[in-house]
Amino acid sequence: MPLTVLDHALGAHLLTRLRDETTQPEAFRPITRALTQILAVEATRALPIETITIKTPLEETPGTRLADSLAVVPILRAGLGMLEPVIQILPDCAIGYVGLERDETTAVATSYYCKLPTLKGKTVLLLDPMLATGGSAAWAVERLYREGAEQVILLCIVAAPEGVAHLHANFPQLQIVTAALDRELNSKKYIMPGLGDFGDRLFGTF
Repeated sequence: MPLTVLDHALGAHLLTRLRDETTQPEAFRPITRALTQILAVEATRALPIETITIKTPLEETPGTRLADSLAVVPILRAGLGMLEPVIQILPDCAIGYVGLERDETTAVATSYYCKLPTLKGKTVLLLDPMLATGGSAAWAVERLYREGAEQVILLCIVAAPEGVAHLHANFPQLQIVTAALDRELNSKKYIMPGLGDFGDRLFGTF
């Protein structure tokens, strides 16, 4: 399973601001959007392309375009903070939503909402800012492949080794692109050092 940890000066700067407990929601949101765009550019680096011919104002010239159709699926609710910056650079993509709720005691994810476009043959960018145990992401990835996705790329802000290992064991073909691979999960299954509850910090629901 390919794992890409972002190696980018601006990405590191933005991630540090997200980790800082003094960063309030009004700053947290635009920082999330900026960092997500960097992740999206990295995630799409090796997508298949095809050669086309276009005409500039002066002459015809060869060019390239993405060969495969794309879909973007955020995991609610925190993944919503990553959606807008992705569709800004990929405006032709289809959009789906997966609503998952994690039991705070067992850390097991259950679905309360799932609305997906046609995924057959598509590359899907799955948006989930925090990869902790991997339970929520695993549920979503399994559903995306079952619906016919050709390839799934998970974009996250922070990942724990435990979550990466869980996904690797179950979906060796899955690609993960993250801004940071953190140290571990604590006894409450929170990512350490992490950045707290992403959804609460994004929406101001402390």
